[in-house]
Amino acid sequence: MSPDNEVIERSIREPAVFESLYSRHATSVYRYAAQRLGDHAAEDVMAETFLVAFERRSAYDVTVQNARPWLLGIATRLMRKHVRLEATAWKGVSADLAAQIVPDFIEQAGARIDAQRLARRLKKALRRLSKADRDTLLLYAWGDLDYASIALAMQVPIGTVRSRLNRARRHLRRAAGIPANEQEKDHGRVDTAPQHT
Repeated sequence: MSPDNEVIERSIREPAVFESLYSRHATSVYRYAAQRLGDHAAEDVMAETFLVAFERRSAYDVTVQNARPWLLGIATRLMRKHVRLEATAWKGVSADLAAQIVPDFIEQAGARIDAQRLARRLKKALRRLSKADRDTLLLYAWGDLDYASIALAMQVPIGTVRSRLNRARRHLRRAAGIPANEQEKDHGRVDTAPQHT
């Protein structure tokens, strides 16, 4: 099986081989879009993502073997067109999102706060994030991309990804009621930057 970059490069001469890229990544793109927008809009985003990818395949950086970050980046930009639908979708997924982003918090907070109140606070906090920070966070949480892949998807340096995720996590921690004096440990690093309220 050829890596994605070879398939894309070959598809410029033989367009039909692009279908194998669809077969490999359609489910992943659909799942990511469905988590953000719901099933109905996800179909449209997935189809449009592959249409855009096919049209722009000659501009693909063939030094990058895995096309998944590129495809999720396209999907993320397309989903910005669906902002109104996304706002509605937050209602249905906020509890799930709370469990994914701050996995231990609901268990720890069970005695202090009910889950419905937490979900409302996190939903509000997510809406207050900048689009770039929210997209970066969701590519990490729902797109299951690592920092380098998010940098590729968002077309930004990896340091920007780290900054955006750090800012988003701090914002969500505040919304979740996690004390500001707790240090965030991530990939062996300790964030000792002062917390601003």
